[in-house]
Amino acid sequence: MNIDKAITEMQAVLGDRLSTKKSDLDFHGQNEAYYPFTPPDAVAFVQSTQEVSDIVKICAKYDCPITPWGVGTSLEGHALPIKGGVTIDFSQMNKIVEIYNEDLNVRVQPGITREELNAELRTTGLFFPIDPGANATIGGMTATRASGTTAVRYGTMKDNVLALEVVLADGRIIRTGTRAKKSSAGYDLTRLMVGSEGTLGIITEITLALQGQPEATAAAICDFPDVESAVNTVIMAVQMGVPIARIELVDAMMIRAINNYSKLDMVETPHLFMEFHGSEAGVGEQSETMKSITGEFGGGAFQWSTKVEERNRLWAARHNAYPAARGLKPGFTGLTTDICVPISQLAKAIGDSEKDIADSGLLGPILGHVGDGNYHATLLVDPNDPDMIATAKGVAHRMAERALAVGGTVTGEHGVGIGKMKYMAAEHGDGWSVMADIKRALDPQNILNPGKMVQVN
Repeated sequence: MNIDKAITEMQAVLGDRLSTKKSDLDFHGQNEAYYPFTPPDAVAFVQSTQEVSDIVKICAKYDCPITPWGVGTSLEGHALPIKGGVTIDFSQMNKIVEIYNEDLNVRVQPGITREELNAELRTTGLFFPIDPGANATIGGMTATRASGTTAVRYGTMKDNVLALEVVLADGRIIRTGTRAKKSSAGYDLTRLMVGSEGTLGIITEITLALQGQPEATAAAICDFPDVESAVNTVIMAVQMGVPIARIELVDAMMIRAINNYSKLDMVETPHLFMEFHGSEAGVGEQSETMKSITGEFGGGAFQWSTKVEERNRLWAARHNAYPAARGLKPGFTGLTTDICVPISQLAKAIGDSEKDIADSGLLGPILGHVGDGNYHATLLVDPNDPDMIATAKGVAHRMAERALAVGGTVTGEHGVGIGKMKYMAAEHGDGWSVMADIKRALDPQNILNPGKMVQVN
């Protein structure tokens, strides 16, 4: 790698939008998790697909690593330039290209965030439903195959991305997919790129499926005596086909954290947070059905409301769960992990994790997108205490092993990045080596986000 020559040629393309300022390098070397600070050698603030292609060609010429960057909300070190080189920052590629109202889809640049997109869509009667909690960019959400609180009804990014524009490792610009709802034409390159975490190509445009804004929306909350009762409620609702838009499990410790952070007074027992979308009659029917189911499993008062301010207050508290959890131990950071299991195994998986966390002596609030068997633990650690970090990693490791043992996955939505690579062989077997073969075919120099997802050296 000859980074100095690469930087000189990239500056000729971008001018002062190719930065080597310490402040820019430092910002792009940080992450939301516990991974070490790892700054790049330069940051490219691109404004077009052609500029991305030009930068990639220069990097290929000098064997310079490239790491895409959205807003840095990923939790497994995906956007850390662990091999140095150039970070491509998409903050200036944040526009809606075109909205197709009648077809219920939209073309966007990768740097637009989901909140910015939905704000722009508000007047059209449409919305983009995927909500990972953080205000992530659409490019980052696509690259990590994100999902979140609404996946139980609307699916994940793989279900909502119709087409992509991608720059390959040699600088070629390709388009995958179409705006049609389905196709049988060739390999599904769109699905290959969704979830590839920037290791196979750099996404420069995304075509998304949209939904009509529901006529009515209701939010509900219910407390339970234990996690098992709450999860059994969810299983019954899923089996009965109740079309819940969101159904979140929050354990007792996380309720305590949310109460402290958001100034609420919920009883400190496991809760389900729910949301229903549809017509006014449909939302009322869904709410009454869920009220009946919660009662069967020992649920407490079932409180629901269609008032916007009350719904926003509830989901703001849920979306602030991570800083709320960290508030339980000021100065500590969160080693946050997630797994996903068949829903029949969910209650036992969460119970085993709660016991393991308690036995470890750590604080580790749990919440989950339980409608699809996915849950998260935020293990609070002193970043300057290697023994505590090792203990937390042990807890996370056992969570992953238990998930694999029951036919689950080591990550339902955080992705692989750096942190989950060690489990890929156990989860995929020889399939992981096939992934490496694909990586070598599309990126023979291993310059696209190297050191993530697969092992090619």
